[in-house]
Amino acid sequence: MLHAIEWVLLGATSVIAVVIGVRRHKPARVGPWLLLAAAVATLAVGDVFYAVSRYTAADICYLTMFAFVALAMLQLTRAGAILMNRARLIDLLAFACSALLVVWVFVIGDSGRFGSISAADVIGGLVLLGVAVRLIVAAWFNWSAVLLGVGALGMLISDIAYPMAPNAATEAGYIVLYLAWGAAALHPSMARLTSPMSARPTTWQNHWTVLLALSVAAPPLVLLIEALSGTVRDGVAIAVVGGLTLVLTFTRLADSVSQNGLALTRERVLREASAALVAAADEAAVDEAVRAAVTQLLPPHDVRRIVFATDDRQLTLAALPAAEAGPRPRSWWLDEKRTDDQGAAEGTLVCPLWLEPLAVARPNGGALVLSGRLDMLTASRDACEVLAGQAALALDRISLVEAVGRRDSDLYLRAVIRNTADIMLVIDEDQQIRYASPALRELIGVPDLPPFTTLHDLVHPDDRGQVRRALQDEGDGVVYCALQRPDQRQILVEATYRDLREDRLVQGYVVTMRDVTGSQDPMDRVPHLEHVDELPAWVNRRSAQHKFRY
Repeated sequence: MLHAIEWVLLGATSVIAVVIGVRRHKPARVGPWLLLAAAVATLAVGDVFYAVSRYTAADICYLTMFAFVALAMLQLTRAGAILMNRARLIDLLAFACSALLVVWVFVIGDSGRFGSISAADVIGGLVLLGVAVRLIVAAWFNWSAVLLGVGALGMLISDIAYPMAPNAATEAGYIVLYLAWGAAALHPSMARLTSPMSARPTTWQNHWTVLLALSVAAPPLVLLIEALSGTVRDGVAIAVVGGLTLVLTFTRLADSVSQNGLALTRERVLREASAALVAAADEAAVDEAVRAAVTQLLPPHDVRRIVFATDDRQLTLAALPAAEAGPRPRSWWLDEKRTDDQGAAEGTLVCPLWLEPLAVARPNGGALVLSGRLDMLTASRDACEVLAGQAALALDRISLVEAVGRRDSDLYLRAVIRNTADIMLVIDEDQQIRYASPALRELIGVPDLPPFTTLHDLVHPDDRGQVRRALQDEGDGVVYCALQRPDQRQILVEATYRDLREDRLVQGYVVTMRDVTGSQDPMDRVPHLEHVDELPAWVNRRSAQHKFRY
């Protein structure tokens, strides 16, 4: 009875450790760990029955424990966990079941024991250890996976050693199982075992096909051999193994069909998005196409926020991870942790809207930012990166087309007015002169305008204020001002300006100037204005000289 209490305490301690680890570290999926806790509890109950000599009930608990552990391991290898592609693991499990069936039938025989060792316990321990080793290899340098493997190894050693020499030393493996699995749940690395990772598709190889075919064919072949020998002695074992291999095979096929369906859906969505982005004429159309594609790639209830920022370079650079050797990453996660209402982990994925090297057509960069369920975003991360690249190409194309259009319009404007006597300027919003007709250079007496010359530089200081106020007003108008030549002479002009900043080709002000100085008195050429303050300062000075000349 005292021995039974010890097993109860060990089992309870391990289960409590699993529950505490789940609550403390909050893994992305708690199902595998709860199944592992159920397996430990069932094992403890079986040990209690064994301690009080209820061997049949103990065997039932041990078999149930193996079922819980198998479900927990399969949950750890589901899509979205550390083993994104579990095809190889399923192939190995199916082959191990078939190989152990052959050993059971043709080596062990009717007794079901290697001497005093239970063959069922050894077979179950070997399968469990194989899954644990595969998990350790996949989650390299993960202490939680290592502790799970240590516990499975301890149970296998005790299953072999205890029937041969029952004592405290040979029972140590079971104690190691309880302690190691409890410690695996308490270690912080346990959260990584269910953390989503990017999918790594594997190619179909012939030797894996042969291995799976042999696994499926082994149970009926064993049944056929026993039937031809006259007596079917291991019908239950053959049926169990045959059912397991069929379940594993159907799981393998279902995974393949699911992956193929997801690949086809992704290809169709990206193809439709590519066509929409090619036809997009502005950033609004690109935004609409990207949002429509994201909605098809990810279920709407799994995406909490979609931000398509095309003009915020700081948004991208602020979240850019530390520079490393090699090319810049195509996407990265923001360092934030949260859960939704159902307790599922959420994350924020940033896909920059640039290509390598950084596009000169769009120096502002930008990014596609998606917030939602971490496992769904991880599964679709590659597709989101491709979509962001296509959007970047579309935005670069639109920017280049607009730049080429502006260049062609400027060339057309120059070709039309190159030989005209009219003075025409195209200035930006900051009054920088983008184009000036040759007549302006002749008027102000300079061979060529310096780079980055503004209208502010050409106008006389006394008239700069009214010119600036006129251009700040919305709409079109006329302003009279004086231009200053390098020889300090002043030329009065009538400047008619049109606000074409919203025009896709011009994107600026078009100013037409007419020299109203002439050879006569300038007051004869300037229209009458009611308020003298509306006249340029140059005219006011000439008017005062004209009045007091005699």
